[in-house]
Amino acid sequence: MDMELTSSVEARAGDPVALARLLVSIPSVNPVLAPGGAGERCIAEIVADLLKGWGLTTALEEVALGRWNVVGRLEGEGPTLLLNGHLDTVGVQGMTVEPFAAVMDEGRLFGRGACDMKGGVAAILAATARLAEVGPRPKLIVALTADEEHASLGMAALVAGGVEADLAVVCEPTSLRIMPAHKGFVWLRAVFRGRAAHGSRPDRGIDAIRHAGLFLAALEPYTATLLERRAHPLLGHGSFHAGTIHGGTAESVYPDECTLLIERRTMPWESPMQVVSEFNSVLETLRGQEPSLNATLEMTLERPGTEVPVESPLVMGLLDACRALHVPPAVEGMTAWVDAAFLNEIGIPAVCFGPGSIEQAHTEDEWIVVDEIRKCADVLERFARGLVQ
Repeated sequence: MDMELTSSVEARAGDPVALARLLVSIPSVNPVLAPGGAGERCIAEIVADLLKGWGLTTALEEVALGRWNVVGRLEGEGPTLLLNGHLDTVGVQGMTVEPFAAVMDEGRLFGRGACDMKGGVAAILAATARLAEVGPRPKLIVALTADEEHASLGMAALVAGGVEADLAVVCEPTSLRIMPAHKGFVWLRAVFRGRAAHGSRPDRGIDAIRHAGLFLAALEPYTATLLERRAHPLLGHGSFHAGTIHGGTAESVYPDECTLLIERRTMPWESPMQVVSEFNSVLETLRGQEPSLNATLEMTLERPGTEVPVESPLVMGLLDACRALHVPPAVEGMTAWVDAAFLNEIGIPAVCFGPGSIEQAHTEDEWIVVDEIRKCADVLERFARGLVQ
């Protein structure tokens, strides 16, 4: 039996490392981020076939043209546990390892998505295979979604479809730390309009780029304001930064337009409208100082920060499972925004817990320590069984 066939047999048997290698070997680059990317269809079909083979009632759902979710359901006792991961990855340009070769070396698995987050999906699948084989087990939903790396079309569709569960674990890379809170974000576009003129005519020109610079300078005290506000025990403080700035046509021309894109990272209790109001306040003050300033500010996208109480049964149960399996029990905040927010917003307590370090996500030599995949599968299985024992 050759190595590829052996790996396939082991994956179907629920081996977590074989599953991770299988998943990494299937290209699923998000086509919005990298034109020509394969998307989720092929990987979704293969995962659906695995879930069906283990006895789950399984559905493939096209959430947008060519973009696919997989949802598997398994009957059990007591509460309903939802296990979630995403199937898409970022692009492969600039990678220094073969992105889909799924090479193993010194206990690490290399390839695009190994860390973010096919290792986590493999742990979900391995735990599911064990739970399907023998009880006790809770009612189980395995939701593997599309497009998390861009606009979360898959999770949005899952939520819009009325998914119901009592608790959820999202297996993003957390280095096996339990992360019950994460920041949200607000994206803002500020457009400054000046007047084009020859560079030798300051009496005629109005410099839109200068006005954007003045706005950024006026925002500097806002950083101190954010640090003076109460800190979240796991997330610290909110922050902002300028993401891009674009304007002007040539050195000798006063720029008639400049666009500034800003991201503000938010705490779970902060509303998007509050954030927009704060930036508008700074802009209005600047208008009073610069009569020629002509600017508009709009929010282009927002995602909420969310949290689950540390003392919740979900967090406590995962901590107990970690202790029982000699995985160091740790609770931390997750700085990145993740799909768990969608679930928390509809009343399904959701935390992040998964193998791999976020520092390896999207890197040119992306990798994951395979022993973490095994440990994650073990913790998920023990936690799930503990819900009905």
